[in-house]
Amino acid sequence: MNTKGITLTRHILLEQRAHPSETGDLSTLLAQIGLATKMIARAVSRAGLVDVLGVTGAVNVHGEEVKRLDEYANQTFIHVFGHSGLVCTLVSEEMEKPRHLSENCSQGKYLLFFDPIDGSSNIDVNGTIGTIFSIHHRINGDPHGTEKEWLRPGSEQVAAGYVIYGPSTVFVYTAGNGVYGFTLDPSIGEFLLSHENIRIPARGKTYSINEGNYPAWQPPMRSLMDYLKEKDPETGRPYSLRYVGALVADFHRTLLQGGIFLYPVDTRNPQGKLRLLYEAAPLAFIAEQAGGRAGTGTERILDIRPTGLHQRVPLLIGSPEDVALAEAFCAGRKKRDRERRKQP
Repeated sequence: MNTKGITLTRHILLEQRAHPSETGDLSTLLAQIGLATKMIARAVSRAGLVDVLGVTGAVNVHGEEVKRLDEYANQTFIHVFGHSGLVCTLVSEEMEKPRHLSENCSQGKYLLFFDPIDGSSNIDVNGTIGTIFSIHHRINGDPHGTEKEWLRPGSEQVAAGYVIYGPSTVFVYTAGNGVYGFTLDPSIGEFLLSHENIRIPARGKTYSINEGNYPAWQPPMRSLMDYLKEKDPETGRPYSLRYVGALVADFHRTLLQGGIFLYPVDTRNPQGKLRLLYEAAPLAFIAEQAGGRAGTGTERILDIRPTGLHQRVPLLIGSPEDVALAEAFCAGRKKRDRERRKQP
């Protein structure tokens, strides 16, 4: 059946057939995330006219200045889910500790992890930004939660997604049965299916990375970048650089067109920069559901068991052949192969 153009809510209800054990709760939860992001999209579209630009003067748990829109988006999620009865615990980039919604914990069976605004540095210049979310089941009835409940590998996610606020607002999600994208039609206030069963190309023509960090990278990563920029038509090189500076925006392009996004370790971020639970893991779930691949260079993102709520990791994500190539460089295999070829 061709379902293109149907609303997000209706599509989620159809998807529920693949998750009969959820009894409609997951569908309602995803629809509520849709509502929260519509509210954020409205604020983004009026930025400059309403008071959402600039900084609040506060500093978050990561030592970063809190943007007004960061705070607005975070509070929007808290407000939407405060009395939903669906979510017991919220974990946000903007909050040092989990927020337990005591009014929900008697019946709410989910945990929601989210980055309310990804790409905050783009806010004041009208650049592309986004929201990322990840959904887990509760595993016990403790209304205050435990570290065992929060620190879960990405392979245990029930659903994950992101919203990109660009020329149009696009909502992309997976519940473990493929990846689907919806575009917000502001004339009716609904997300409509626009990208059905997204599949990432096996290989792309672009790479996305902050090349300003080149001197701080480890030698294998510098070698990979040099390799991708070499001219070799037989292997489709050189690749083209595409970098927006917002993880959601760069990943969205990679998901649709192929290629690879990389944020490796460097001398300033020896553990990586991106957060595992609400950035790397949800996007890795989406990538794999679309036929892609996501790792740190040495291990699969979805296999990592977190040790901290705001744990950082390096991220290599995108087309399976491109990520495999990057992993080969990280393991030193490609460097050895190239050196052997140069020998007489």
